[in-house]
Amino acid sequence: MTLYRTDVLHSWIPLAALLFTAAPQDTARPVATATRVRDGAIIMDGRLDEPEWKKAIPVTHFTQVEPILGAEPTERTTVLVVYDDDALYIGAHMFSRDPSAIQSPISRRDDGGQAEHLTVSLDTYLDRRTAYNFGVTASGVRLDYYQPEDNDHSRDESYDPVWDARTQRTADGWTAEMRIPFSQLRFNDRPELVWGMNLDRWIPSKHEDDYWIPVPRNVQAWSSRFGNLVGIAGVAPSRRLELVPYVATNARMQSDRDVRDPFSDATEVSANVGGDLKMGLGPNLTLEGTFNPDFGQVEADPAEVNLTAFETFFDEKRPFFTEGSRLLSGNGPSYFYSRRIGAPPRGDIPGDPTFVDQPNTTTILGAAKLTGRLASGTSIGTLVAMTGREFARTFDTLAAPGDGLGRVEVAPRSLYGVTRVQQELGTPGSTVGAMLAGVYRDMPDGSPLAASYDRAALSGGSDWTLRLGGGDYELSGYAGFSYVRGDTSAMIALQQSSARYFQRPDAAYVRVDSARTSLAGYTASLNLRRITARHWLWGAGFSAESPGFELNDAGRLQDADNLGSALELQYRETLPGAHLRTYDVGVSMNHGWNYGGTHTNGDVDFDADITLLNYWQLGLSASLDQRALSPTLTRGGPLMGTPRTWSGSVELGNNFVANVRWQGRVRYEQGEEGGRELGVSGSLSVRPAPAWQLSIEPSYSRETDPRQFVTTEDNGPAETFGTRYIFAATERTTFSTQFRLNYTFKPDLTLEMYAEPFAANVHFRDFGELAAARSRALRLYGHDGASQVDTLGDGTMQVTDGSDTFTLDNEDFVALSFRSNVVLRWEWRAGSTLFVVWQQDRGRDDPLSRSARFGDLFHALSTRGENIFAIKATVWIPAM
Repeated sequence: MTLYRTDVLHSWIPLAALLFTAAPQDTARPVATATRVRDGAIIMDGRLDEPEWKKAIPVTHFTQVEPILGAEPTERTTVLVVYDDDALYIGAHMFSRDPSAIQSPISRRDDGGQAEHLTVSLDTYLDRRTAYNFGVTASGVRLDYYQPEDNDHSRDESYDPVWDARTQRTADGWTAEMRIPFSQLRFNDRPELVWGMNLDRWIPSKHEDDYWIPVPRNVQAWSSRFGNLVGIAGVAPSRRLELVPYVATNARMQSDRDVRDPFSDATEVSANVGGDLKMGLGPNLTLEGTFNPDFGQVEADPAEVNLTAFETFFDEKRPFFTEGSRLLSGNGPSYFYSRRIGAPPRGDIPGDPTFVDQPNTTTILGAAKLTGRLASGTSIGTLVAMTGREFARTFDTLAAPGDGLGRVEVAPRSLYGVTRVQQELGTPGSTVGAMLAGVYRDMPDGSPLAASYDRAALSGGSDWTLRLGGGDYELSGYAGFSYVRGDTSAMIALQQSSARYFQRPDAAYVRVDSARTSLAGYTASLNLRRITARHWLWGAGFSAESPGFELNDAGRLQDADNLGSALELQYRETLPGAHLRTYDVGVSMNHGWNYGGTHTNGDVDFDADITLLNYWQLGLSASLDQRALSPTLTRGGPLMGTPRTWSGSVELGNNFVANVRWQGRVRYEQGEEGGRELGVSGSLSVRPAPAWQLSIEPSYSRETDPRQFVTTEDNGPAETFGTRYIFAATERTTFSTQFRLNYTFKPDLTLEMYAEPFAANVHFRDFGELAAARSRALRLYGHDGASQVDTLGDGTMQVTDGSDTFTLDNEDFVALSFRSNVVLRWEWRAGSTLFVVWQQDRGRDDPLSRSARFGDLFHALSTRGENIFAIKATVWIPAM
């Protein structure tokens, strides 16, 4: 009997060998040597005139990556490394045959793309995976970021250590000195240290990138290719203890005050104190805490009009939560969304009071996080935060004298926690991790808030990224769970939310359980990709989210009940040719089903990114969405058909290092039911002088949606389970422009101005109801011969359909908004900052049916709102 075919077995042996080939061994690497100097020997002035610099062993051999991979640099670079008991010093001389061609615009910290600069990358753990990066431009602007994985494009820009850099222009180029305190680095405690290192000189005038250790563009690697920095001995990790107290005061001025409102004052003045703490725990871990934090200098979110049933998720901008955030996220679901901490209260206000003073945010009483990486290759990230109870004040003008004022709790005291542990293993880039996130809310039994908040939530899971075949392939995936507990009213709300819609009348596999006091779910995914190759890359994977999966207490989730598959194929050319510098062309295919077996989405996407010889960039994309059935369009009703839709876009931008940068994008979409969208956007950035930078990002869109959900009414036909699911066609026009004007007095003193006027309108027409479940067709009122529509004086429509009569409100509106932020930022001492802030938040919604016009952007400037003036000062105190 033949148990197996040897030819089949032999055909799999080479593939298995390829997938499980070990990474290249750490053989001889280029070596740079750090030289010890006496304490205080280096004066930070940007000049390399101290005698100690002459003792250092120079690094002089660099190689081009851009524009010609492997070529000799067109300019010489010399880098010196010395150290004392407290800090590592980098001295560098960047030679130039034509010093007048050196691009050196001055800007705020971390903005150096248009300036010539030198970057030093340090793998202080020698794990061949992570790197601290310190850079300085020819004008003295400091650049710093952290790379949490073996990928040059994976950067944590929130890393802001306290360090120093100075530069000087010379007759033959420019020189730089950097002082990087050992207290700002994490490294293993050993008598003699060996660190990974790379050096990068960027010359934008020639679009030239010169590296000490070049990493080819077609290789997804970074720290694993570094050379070694040796010679550092007798340096122990610092016992870091840093305090950053702050004091802030602000004045809020209302321009739309109602004199009858007892909670509205023309001017409100307040003061605030708090602070941050940073303390080292051993050589590898850092504990950070914040008490009563203030984020008044943070830029406001952009304006939007959201007609969907789904929440909009905005980026985190608060410094305490952005710094080190990569250690609190894996490659799986969003178990942790830091903007849940301090979010606006959502408790209901009973009755209908005339005036309500509702808090805009929930007060963060305090937060702490522990981050770091152990010598074993284990990374740890933990964050806990507590928010306080919040109350809304109410006033009812119709109440009896003395009874009009009220106080309602709208948010309970809440405790948030998240922790992640990640272990490095095998090939650089290979990791396995585990994560937990949870929320507990202090609500007694019978609390009115129990209908608005879950009492407790816990979610988490494991994830993995395995580099195979010497790093050419990547097998990644995750498996996770969620568990939510609360009162029956809160669980009913979860089951009926837009994330799951268990109440759908044609769903046989889920149902609303009114006695439920908990909800649990799971998720899983597995993906295999080829990530490094000369030309061809590919990937395949699947994912699953059970109907009960829920993350929106501590994390973020738009919808659950999903099974998905994805395939992608990409061809790329990374070496310049006769007509193009680089290009990549890709096609992908995605399909989704729910757990009832319904095909909910399917699309085929084409993308091409092209870099021309002059470094202009062209992007092309096209997509075809197949017909499918949506479980969400009727918002709790039966399945509804979605049309076949196609879309395409073209994007073109010039050289990103030019003094005048521009980019334009046009997108068009059309569906078979008459839906269409035209979007035009662009950006223009100008540097009229080295210290000035002006950018404008205008956008315009015109959209027709033939299937916008409006409401439901009873007494519907049997084809829709006795309910009328009413839709309308909408015409939406949106204008928006973001302005930024920055002036840099010096790298540590900047004035930054941001403004966004916004205008949008939505016009509703052609009302009708879903003709039948699983259909795309609508029965339009007044056009079907069976219904009559009468428009009342206020625009409300009265619909008579047989013996049933109901009204539909006039939903047309124009929304105007103006948001601005002006911040004077002065780092008056290392780590200590003064902010002077002026913010505006203006806006109004008008019940008008006309289309928004470009001129409405200027009308938005005169809308009513509030002005906020604030002053905040922080002091950095290195206690030890």
